[in-house]
Amino acid sequence: MSFLPPYPAPFPAAAPEALGFDPARLAEAVAFAGAHESPFPRDLLAHLEGGHFEPAPDNELLGPVVPRGAPNGLVLRDGVLAARWGDTRRADMTFSVAKSCLSILAGLAVQDGLIADLDARVSASVDDPAFSGPRNGAITWRMLLQQTSEWEGTLFGKADQIDRGRDLASEGKKPKGWPRPLAEPGGHWEYNDVRVNVLSLALLHRFGRALPEVWKERVADPIGSSPDWRWEGYRNAAVEIGGRPVVSVPGGGHWGGGIVTDAEDQARIGLLMLNDGTWAGQRILPEGWVAESGRPVALHPDYGLLWWLNRSGRFPDADRDSLLAVGAGGNTIWIEPATRIVAVFRWLDPQALAGMISRISAARTN
Repeated sequence: MSFLPPYPAPFPAAAPEALGFDPARLAEAVAFAGAHESPFPRDLLAHLEGGHFEPAPDNELLGPVVPRGAPNGLVLRDGVLAARWGDTRRADMTFSVAKSCLSILAGLAVQDGLIADLDARVSASVDDPAFSGPRNGAITWRMLLQQTSEWEGTLFGKADQIDRGRDLASEGKKPKGWPRPLAEPGGHWEYNDVRVNVLSLALLHRFGRALPEVWKERVADPIGSSPDWRWEGYRNAAVEIGGRPVVSVPGGGHWGGGIVTDAEDQARIGLLMLNDGTWAGQRILPEGWVAESGRPVALHPDYGLLWWLNRSGRFPDADRDSLLAVGAGGNTIWIEPATRIVAVFRWLDPQALAGMISRISAARTN
């Protein structure tokens, strides 16, 4: 009889002091996370149906929504576990962490030659009405990945105007959804979930199969993810690919669906990026893709290719070269190459994120 080890394999662990952390200060950071739970209620369905992102009818949910768990997370250094709190194997919605996963898939498409040049027009290789006309036909892959595309239209029943004016860094100047006059493609940065879903649709066309299948084969399985993750689509998002209907998945949980996974699987994604797209000596992402992902958008110093950055120092105690995948409700993967730290925070109050990072940084002894 053969013995099968627990799946997924646990992270190796060491005492905090062996990893360059002060144990008391790291414990203080863990306590801080527990004391600053997300304001998102556990009943996420009622929260989204209640109009958290926008009022009816634009808030209509198109994909599944599940209740969330309690705060949890972990801190790794060089891939070794220094701290853990809560149930880090509970699979929950990740919201916009899925955007950074789409960026990883775009890197695979570049590696496969499916995207010959990020500055090429999407319409040159994707035959879909979403990329027709003088405006949408001029959009490049880089624009979609940088959130500067200014794509205009309706996709799966959601109009781009729902998220027009959504800046996150300067919300309050104008109400989200106002009929902002559009700039030329590439001329304005905006955090727009409809346009991210347009990127997902374009990647589906280039791969020619469901993106969750690609993710499982090319990312999740190679990095040892658990079997509990899923990437769910909208009920009305099936498109014809190769003569059969395939669901185009969203880059978040704004209208339901998206990636459901646990903190440990997210830490594996962080380690993949920390190690320049390699895992256990195997190159998964093309060389240079991680650096490209962290290159600031000209219109936004703290945004790369669907990854958040820290170039302006908005997290003052984090290294300026940090990468962050951030989802609504307090879901974050923080990657700090200078210190080899990867930390995952689930259901941490977003207002406490800077304080959490500061406390982990203060716990370092080297």
